[in-house]
Amino acid sequence: MAGNSEHLSTGVIKVQAKDVKKIYPTSRGDVVALNGFQLDIKENEFICVVGPSGCGKSTILNIMAGLEKPTSGEVLVDGKSVNGPGAERGVVFQQYALFPWLTVKKNVEFGLHLKKLPKEEIGRISDHYIKMVELQDFKNAYPKELSGGMKQRVAIARAYAMNPSLLLLDEPFGALDAQTRTQLQTELLNTWETERKTCFFITHDVEEAVILAQRVIIMSARPGRIKEIVDVDIPYPRTQETKLTRRFGEIKNHVWSEVYNEYLEQRK
Repeated sequence: MAGNSEHLSTGVIKVQAKDVKKIYPTSRGDVVALNGFQLDIKENEFICVVGPSGCGKSTILNIMAGLEKPTSGEVLVDGKSVNGPGAERGVVFQQYALFPWLTVKKNVEFGLHLKKLPKEEIGRISDHYIKMVELQDFKNAYPKELSGGMKQRVAIARAYAMNPSLLLLDEPFGALDAQTRTQLQTELLNTWETERKTCFFITHDVEEAVILAQRVIIMSARPGRIKEIVDVDIPYPRTQETKLTRRFGEIKNHVWSEVYNEYLEQRK
């Protein structure tokens, strides 16, 4: 199901996943999490990945992040093989992973200190991204004083502050209530259109995938591989009102149907 999506990407290939296979040995035998995952992602492109639980979505993200190694195949970022974590790749997980003893500002600045940037530049960068996620009134607050949505904003600001060219997001809004989730979807879209990062976003929420992505990757049931790539031919900027359009409904229903079929296949 492809269309002529209004691509805001440059056309330059940013990420290449080449025939990636991942096997986990277990006491009950080997589990094949990924089998022949192959994908090119363009620079500045927004990709969302959906599929049934256990289909390897988080596994491929962790391999791209350098947190896991493939059993065979490889992932290239800017033409270089990924062999471990790197500053050019920012990662945001569902768990906020903030330092509870640091304020919002200090959390955002943490990685900048590791880069040994001048103090004034660190302050300027952190203030910029704290304002971007609308937390300037909370920059001196500690994580325990923040709501779940605010904590996730801090995690996103921290990732952006490192100026990565590739953002890897593993269900970053999965633990949030519907209203907060909707708000952060809008903020992330606005930020992506301004900052122009390549985004690889994993979600269980089909509606979320369609509102955010230029292309939606549908994964098959385990062993994980790409079942279909859906081009979301809905122009940007997108708003929550976009979800009410007929075309949005058509694409969402198609993606949901394919994911549900894989879920049923998994249960056989």
